Amino acid sequence: MTRKVRILLATLVLATGFGFAQTVIGVSIPAATHGWTGGVNWWAAETKARLEAAYPSLQFVISTAGSAAEQANDLEDLVAIHQIDALVILPFESDPLTEPVAAVKDQGIFVTVVDRGLAREGIEDVYVAGNNHAMGRVSAEYIIDRLGGEGNIVVLRGIPTVIDNQRVDAFMEEIEGTNINVLDSRHANWNRDDGFEVMQDFLTRFPEIDAVWAQDDDIALGVIEALAQAGRTDEMFVVGGAGMKEMIYRVMQGDDLVPVNVLYPPGMIATAMEITALRFVSNIPILGSYILDSPLITQENAADYYFPDSPF
Repeated sequence: MTRKVRILLATLVLATGFGFAQTVIGVSIPAATHGWTGGVNWWAAETKARLEAAYPSLQFVISTAGSAAEQANDLEDLVAIHQIDALVILPFESDPLTEPVAAVKDQGIFVTVVDRGLAREGIEDVYVAGNNHAMGRVSAEYIIDRLGGEGNIVVLRGIPTVIDNQRVDAFMEEIEGTNINVLDSRHANWNRDDGFEVMQDFLTRFPEIDAVWAQDDDIALGVIEALAQAGRTDEMFVVGGAGMKEMIYRVMQGDDLVPVNVLYPPGMIATAMEITALRFVSNIPILGSYILDSPLITQENAADYYFPDSPF
């Protein structure tokens, strides 16, 4: 084989993408079981396409799971079959995924955890999340101000996770010392149907409710449906969170039932994937925590957060 032919073959191999070892980044996320995770899935797919086009040396493998057990199995496949160099994971739940993620880390794989933190500190290299403490605090501040520091409220929590605890702890700390009475607090699993059922129970048991902290927009939609069926939409207001476009539109229109929202963007998965990519395509130090802000969205600024073409 002549030198000219060898050079030509090498060029063809490189051009087809097989001439270099790719860095494989696994992305493990919950399936689109509700609006927010649907947004996460959309952003993950969009970011995979964009980063692979920008960095041919990177390959992203996205897996979605409908349960914590399924996600743990996915991690085993990402390591054994795809031989990942890095993992970006938004845990389905904190406790069941802690040891599976730790096992991935023990194999020398770079780990970025998103949103729902693990139950044990020090496993991940990078943590990316919204400001869960601020989400609870900002929600409480608005309710306190709106109610003048007194009244009856109910709280609908998310899935039992570290971030749910952070939100609720911050909320309860903020209302401590006021005359606001939390009638009850129950998990609604960031799910519209569960939000509907929990709120139906609250409405049956409590004749006087001044406000609802739904924490999450999917829950809030279930709450609103329960209020409508009970004919009690004019008795209270609902504070959700995340920035779902339907809820932002209500805020923009000055809806008395949904006067505000608190941002918690599903696009944080894109931030996590980009930061992880930088670990392999640059010399930028990236270890640590990246916490995104959770501002209060009001009628005055809602247009800045309204994206009608987005899936969430």
